[in-house]
Amino acid sequence: MPKVLIIDDEPDLVSALAAYFERAGHEVARALTAQEGIEAFRRSRPDLVLLDVKLPDKSGFDVLSELRDEQPVVIMITGHGDVPLAVRAMKEGAENFLTKPVELDHLGAAAERAFEKARLREMNRYLRGRVSAPASALLGSSPTMRELASQIELLARSDRTTVLILGESGSGKGRVADEIHHQSPRGAKPLIEVNCAALTADSLDMELFGDERSSESGGRGLKRGLFEVADGGSLFLDEIGDLAPHLQPKLLGVLEGKGFRRLGGTDQISANVRLIAATSKDLVNEVTAERFREDLYYRLSVMPLYLPPLRARAREDLLELIAHLVNELQPQLPDAPTHIADAALDRLLRYGWPGNVRELRNVLERAMIMGRGSDQIAAEHLPPEVRDASGADVEHHVPKSLAEVERVHIERTLRAHGANRTHAARELGISRATLIKKIKEYGLGPR
Repeated sequence: MPKVLIIDDEPDLVSALAAYFERAGHEVARALTAQEGIEAFRRSRPDLVLLDVKLPDKSGFDVLSELRDEQPVVIMITGHGDVPLAVRAMKEGAENFLTKPVELDHLGAAAERAFEKARLREMNRYLRGRVSAPASALLGSSPTMRELASQIELLARSDRTTVLILGESGSGKGRVADEIHHQSPRGAKPLIEVNCAALTADSLDMELFGDERSSESGGRGLKRGLFEVADGGSLFLDEIGDLAPHLQPKLLGVLEGKGFRRLGGTDQISANVRLIAATSKDLVNEVTAERFREDLYYRLSVMPLYLPPLRARAREDLLELIAHLVNELQPQLPDAPTHIADAALDRLLRYGWPGNVRELRNVLERAMIMGRGSDQIAAEHLPPEVRDASGADVEHHVPKSLAEVERVHIERTLRAHGANRTHAARELGISRATLIKKIKEYGLGPR
């Protein structure tokens, strides 16, 4: 519940303003003098202070000055003739000013902006306290991400269970794979990574399973495959949705304990390896299109993990992730600022992050480099597309009902997942049955 402190020597005005905020469900404290107001602020730590310029014992400027280090979010209240004083107060730290008699429409709009600023400052204080964030912060602290962290912990303990990580490009699938491996009993052994989309089918065959062809036939002699190199550890196959069709049965054979043969070899080799796979593709659609074996899909997806894109994560998750990435970058940029100004943090939280964690890390690294010599990362240190994100919502606002916003969001999510209702429901944080009901309600069937 947001807290409001009203400091004004007119009891009737104080009562009227208090009643307005109490009707909105806010907790209200009142003070008729500057000293009472300062004491009330330190007792209740309000989200918003309404402060009169003229008070019987001190001026509003004195109150601002005394509380400056505690960063209050203040709206000044002034008489008609005091507007220049109110402008001066804004230069000294107030967020806005209202003239008497106070119009409730203006008060509501100014208060909402002030509450947002207060929330932002609170988040920034939290962020600064998390600069030494642990590795678990790469997920976050919202209920959804805490549940995901629990699933990762369970999978890490089951060190023979195959893992399938789903999510958009750049959403942190490799980091999750690393976390699963290092939390598991195999953590002391190697974690070997290979990207299935980065190699030709023949090169990937040789990399995974090895090669015994002699130099006389144009080969390079004996080459051990990554399944052998990773013995006792884990093998991370990124973008497994791009695995060539003729390699899929070979991989299935390994997962079923049948082993494999090197290229040109006759001996059957067994592998003591835990497989962690990841893909940005919808494997259900790939199976339907007969580009991916159904039996391999079911063998991989014993307990799939879905990593939501950054745009679908809660603000507290983004804060945790920003703190983790700044902490990760700091040793590489020891003379760069690690604190983030409120305006810069506001833009980081508003931006859509189409490149997900990878893009966020790149933006933070750039900002830390650009901010060298400064006390903190400012908005001007961010790239233009992030810096301009703040005002876009207001400047291009088109009035819509809540139902219309929900309909558009569900439609876009379904499109992003190729109409796969299970994956769309998971990203939306609702059950599949609820999603089907919404699809019928909004007429979002096949087109």
